[in-house]
Amino acid sequence: MDTSQIDFNLLVTLDTLLAERNVTHAARRLNLSQPALSTRLARLREIFDDPLLIPVQRGMVPTQKAMELQPRLHEALEAVRQVVVTDSAFDPSRAKATVNIAASDYTQSALLLPLIRALRDEAPGLRVAWRGLDLTTLRVQMERGAVDLAITRPETAPDQLRMRMLCHEDYVLIARSGHPVVTGRIDLDLFCILDHVIVSPDGGGFTGPTDDVLAAMGRSRHVALSVPGFLVVPTIVARSDMIAVVPARIVRDEKERIQVLSPPVRVPGFELAMIWHDRTTTHPLQRWLRDRFAALVAKI
Repeated sequence: MDTSQIDFNLLVTLDTLLAERNVTHAARRLNLSQPALSTRLARLREIFDDPLLIPVQRGMVPTQKAMELQPRLHEALEAVRQVVVTDSAFDPSRAKATVNIAASDYTQSALLLPLIRALRDEAPGLRVAWRGLDLTTLRVQMERGAVDLAITRPETAPDQLRMRMLCHEDYVLIARSGHPVVTGRIDLDLFCILDHVIVSPDGGGFTGPTDDVLAAMGRSRHVALSVPGFLVVPTIVARSDMIAVVPARIVRDEKERIQVLSPPVRVPGFELAMIWHDRTTTHPLQRWLRDRFAALVAKI
């Protein structure tokens, strides 16, 4: 192979294509048009004498040669980036990059929104892509560079990833303002009688941490509605006589339309942590982002 034919941009393009395995997504990350990206891919195929990525019904799959190239290529590019940035002070106001953060809908609303607001002022050149959190593929996504940072409960984090604790979250009870029977407080009997909304991330579940606590007391509640995410719950509660037990941070700005109360039983809260891969541990931008995020969460 004549290495004089290869430039850095071509290698970055291949690294991104292998991470995304989708021309549209890769073009967006590289700020290229799809025709321009296709031209680069054609050049890469010529240089490596291999198809590299083969179109399938949804996206592309790498060839065996591409799979062997990917970890070595990504490691080499990270080494080059470190050479460029290590000797220069990081200035967030001048940074231009895309950061991929994976989190649940609750975390996006409760914690990531303040981060985005801060970044608009402090690092306007940064673009943030919020991705759904898939713990089954998170480690691989981070190895490929498709996800830079993830927010999840520490006990669910995949092995071999770095972790930093962020905060503790408590549960609160919510009911609509003007509820006919919930007026500033609620006892256990009324709590068990009323209709509840519950969040089931996997879909269709009708029990959760609250039900475990009640079962230990020999009690149960009536769950009338199961939804896949937390963001819709305050709206459902505000427009009905149903109640819900939700993480406190998700309703901190909702007190005009709903009542936020202490549940009549103590539902154990949970911890949240930042998760990242070794490849970004010393990267100046990523390190600054983690520190800034931790500082913002501490103030919420």
